[in-house]
Amino acid sequence: MNRPPENDLCSICHSHFTAPCQANCSHWFCGNCIMLVWRHGSTSQPCSCPLCRRPISLLVPTEETVDRIVLRDLESYNRLFGRGTASLLQMMQDLPFLLRRLLRELMDSQRTIPRVTRARLYMAMIVSAVYVISPVDIIPEGVVGVVGLLDDVFIALICFLHIAALYRSVLYRRHTDYYLQLTTME
Repeated sequence: MNRPPENDLCSICHSHFTAPCQANCSHWFCGNCIMLVWRHGSTSQPCSCPLCRRPISLLVPTEETVDRIVLRDLESYNRLFGRGTASLLQMMQDLPFLLRRLLRELMDSQRTIPRVTRARLYMAMIVSAVYVISPVDIIPEGVVGVVGLLDDVFIALICFLHIAALYRSVLYRRHTDYYLQLTTME
């Protein structure tokens, strides 16, 4: 989704969304509301999602968000916490959000991902698919049985984590570029 559901309300202010943004846990909030939650706690740490309590390391605004103050706050939040995830567990938790959003974006002809990044994404997907399908394995299934599938799963997981990290950097770069465009228009 590039915007919150039609009949949904912000879970913080219980009103219609103003300057909506989506967190890396897939929940939607008003930009001002989630910034207030963050400032209410420790500003040296990412805030936790009010719904699922996961740490929020990335806030993605919609294209319709034009409130410069909210965009500036989101940009500073993402600069602090959105560059990279702190742990492997956080990367694994962000994986479904980023892959689902990336798949929607790849299928949408209106959205653009830079060509180099798109090529790297496709190459990572193709290489992992070829490795998983090919009979050449680090640990052959014929010798050790089901345990031999672990190397295939491990390679696919590494590939998916790489794809998610690439897409996270695209989202981060797109958000900062959009904010810079708005500030230069003033």
